[in-house]
Amino acid sequence: MHDFVVVGAGPPGSRFARRAAAAGRDVVVFEKGSVGTPLACSGHVSDDVWEYVPDDARGELLQNRVYGARFHVGGPGSKAYPFYKPEPVSNVIDRVGLDRTLADCAREAGADVREGHTVVGVDERDDRVVVEVRTPAGDVESVAARMVAGCDGPTSRVRRSLDLPEPDELLHGVLAFDDAPDDGDLVDVHLTAPTFFAWRIPRGDAGVEYGLAAPPSDDVSAMFDRLTDAYDVTTDRFCSGAIPIGPPERVTTDRAFLIGDAAAQTKPFTGGGILYGMTAADVAAEAIDPDDPDTLAHYESGWREAIGTEIRLGAAIRRCYSLPEPVQRAGLRALSGEIGVHMDRPSSFFSPGHLRKLFSRSDPEDAPR
Repeated sequence: MHDFVVVGAGPPGSRFARRAAAAGRDVVVFEKGSVGTPLACSGHVSDDVWEYVPDDARGELLQNRVYGARFHVGGPGSKAYPFYKPEPVSNVIDRVGLDRTLADCAREAGADVREGHTVVGVDERDDRVVVEVRTPAGDVESVAARMVAGCDGPTSRVRRSLDLPEPDELLHGVLAFDDAPDDGDLVDVHLTAPTFFAWRIPRGDAGVEYGLAAPPSDDVSAMFDRLTDAYDVTTDRFCSGAIPIGPPERVTTDRAFLIGDAAAQTKPFTGGGILYGMTAADVAAEAIDPDDPDTLAHYESGWREAIGTEIRLGAAIRRCYSLPEPVQRAGLRALSGEIGVHMDRPSSFFSPGHLRKLFSRSDPEDAPR
């Protein structure tokens, strides 16, 4: 009998496994493939990510530093509205390497991380959870635990097996890469995809990432082709996946809980979820006692207290993507320039540091290029 079965070894699953194992819990993690693959997420993250990895991993993971973004209402040739800081705003990292580093941290803390193990069923009982797992040899084994953590992404098998509510929305995201080196220090954001946006991220020697997300009813692949055609580039390593937006009203049962994309703990205005998911993982590790199912209520309230306001404010920002173009242009023109915000925290828009920047604007033409 394990204390926790963790399904999925992405950042939230590995972070929770590391924290729980370090606290003396018996933790086994099942990852259906190799950790970090296939890639289905951008590697554009805030500086906060370095708090979750060993100091010596930074040099291996970092690909580029980013100082801000140029927003466009149209394509690459349209007017750019720069938002920037004099110091780096964010990092571009090796996304596969991040997952593997976090999984290694979980192993070092004592968690049993098993790759090539696919969870095919979850049976919640009064005193335990029984997880059916297909091994690399093709056999199906039953593994019992006091609780199960569903960290298995936007189409979570744990969530669906236990009839937990679905996220409010699933977007369809795609991205691909151009290998030509680019050490530019601004990302480009195009408000051209319905209800969302497209992007171009310079990754230093690792090349350039192009991507976009939109409702699955739209032809996302065709929109992506139009984006890369407008930039006159040929890309490879095409990736595609679902992006959950809007957490459901409940992410726990009697002996199960969801973390990360499985719980739609993502930024509604970008779809990113690395920091929010690992924040929720820390809340779970601190709040949940596998011998006391009542502690799941502490996790349910705790993660919402930690990131709920940011998610609500992020949803308000997202609605601005669908405003009429003249309104978007006016808003971007009024707000562009030097900023004092944190890329993962919309509430920082109201911080004294940002408000000082807002009311003492430098010339946007001084933005880094």
